[in-house]
Amino acid sequence: MKIIAVIPARYASTRFPAKLMQDLGGKSVIVRTYEAAIATNLFDDVFVVTDSTLIYKEIIAHNGKAIMSIKEHESGSDRIAEAVENIDVDVVVNVQGDEPFIDKKPLEELIEVFKKDSDKKVDLASLMFQITDKEEINSPNNVKVIVDQQNFALYFSRSVIPFPREENVGVRYMKHIGIYAFRKQALLDFYSLPMLSLEASEKLEQLRYLEYGKRIKMVETAHGSIGIDTPEDLEKARKMV
Repeated sequence: MKIIAVIPARYASTRFPAKLMQDLGGKSVIVRTYEAAIATNLFDDVFVVTDSTLIYKEIIAHNGKAIMSIKEHESGSDRIAEAVENIDVDVVVNVQGDEPFIDKKPLEELIEVFKKDSDKKVDLASLMFQITDKEEINSPNNVKVIVDQQNFALYFSRSVIPFPREENVGVRYMKHIGIYAFRKQALLDFYSLPMLSLEASEKLEQLRYLEYGKRIKMVETAHGSIGIDTPEDLEKARKMV
């Protein structure tokens, strides 16, 4: 089974423009992330896919592998699908470009899903972890997921799901971490299928997979992601480096 990592890297960012090119201990954030992905030793290859010539040149200058997007894309899945269309690969892992402190263990757990899936019932795998703080649960910035007994995703939402009409019944609230592992065909199918109403309403690309009947296996982890979304996050990251 051939497994690669693809790091989608947009230059523009609503909350923190050009964050991937910010200096982090003598190297840019995107180079740190690329090198961290390679250092996991989990992948047969690692690529950065970007719409920015600045990011493309940055990766190439550090002897990395980069792919320029040909089209404009609304989602990370679209950008990755275009990039891997002509690459011989079985499983593609989406690594976030703004997470230079990659935790190897949850990525291993995602890959293990496909190694055990001999019947090929899983189209995608992704991560979730339990949240208990009411403010976190209610925040539309935290995407929640509910799953069936086999941990296949039933629905993702920015709203509180399930709604706590009856409390003290053992409901756990699970936050979705947007790191995915895909079968190549699931990505290509996504790329060719139009957006439907649920995805358009919630602005969550993973709903397109569910709306078209793809199966998303969720892996529970205790490891929250450490991303750089704001200048304050960057300052914390610099202290960590």
